[in-house]
Amino acid sequence: MYVADLHCDTVSAIYYDRKNGGQANLLSNHFQLDLNRMKKGGYLLQNFAVFVDLKNGGDPYRCAKRQIAVFKGELAKYPDKIRQATTVEDILKNQKEGRISAVLTLEEGEVCLGDENTLEEFYRDGVRMMTFTWNYPNSLATEEGLTSKGVLFLEKMQEIGIIPDVSHLPRAGFYDVCRYAKRPFVASHSNAAALCGHKRNLTDDMVRKIAERGGVIGINYYGLFLVEKPENGIYYSSVGRIADHICHMVNVGGTGCVGLGSDFDGIDCNLELSDCSKMGLLEQELKKRGFGEKEIGDIFYRNVLRIYKESFKFSG
Repeated sequence: MYVADLHCDTVSAIYYDRKNGGQANLLSNHFQLDLNRMKKGGYLLQNFAVFVDLKNGGDPYRCAKRQIAVFKGELAKYPDKIRQATTVEDILKNQKEGRISAVLTLEEGEVCLGDENTLEEFYRDGVRMMTFTWNYPNSLATEEGLTSKGVLFLEKMQEIGIIPDVSHLPRAGFYDVCRYAKRPFVASHSNAAALCGHKRNLTDDMVRKIAERGGVIGINYYGLFLVEKPENGIYYSSVGRIADHICHMVNVGGTGCVGLGSDFDGIDCNLELSDCSKMGLLEQELKKRGFGEKEIGDIFYRNVLRIYKESFKFSG
């Protein structure tokens, strides 16, 4: 079964490892995701996020550009295994030639410094998805919702072909995106609030609104977003709990709104899916719960490809 994962933090993990004197690379590393294990896991496509924590200080734009340089440098080392994809045609070509597609995303809209020209610059770098915020208010969004600049950015993103990502966005901002978005959007790594009430998770109403607009929700493997209370002090991420959230979202919004958004290399809980080579465990769990091959294929990769076809076609 192919896998298309909407979110990982591996590029940032490599960047910070090297900044601290390490030598991590994309081919084989001690993280949760690398090329060798992606091949074992059946990966068709991986979104690689450039993550910037505003409280670390420094210039968020420069930090993002340095991480993009790492991303492009790593891809250049292994052109027979993985290539950047900025169009649907790229994805299909890579698939035909036996390569994994790498889609570049931004996890913190403030890297644009509130400048639409900088947003367009990141688009030219190959960015095709962006969150408005991470965990802090910025020039695009606050707890009260999108700012006027945030609304302008939403319009610009959909105009040029960057998919809006509502993961990490406070609920007022989510409903602003619903109000102003003219095309589908995603929650790249979010779970069901009905099963785990963490503020990062999506209420049933939010799930339905994403589904109604043709969007996709990437199920996050992080234990803290899967279960309300720890067992023996541990938020354990089991395949069964991941499947619980998939089943709930399918029941609320239909199979078409559910995808995968592992958050690999951005999460530190105990994981049954300990790395990207173990995706067969989730496939088997879904089969036990009555999902057919087509439904699993939709969740594992086809829903992501669909929204890319609908969004990337506007990128010119």
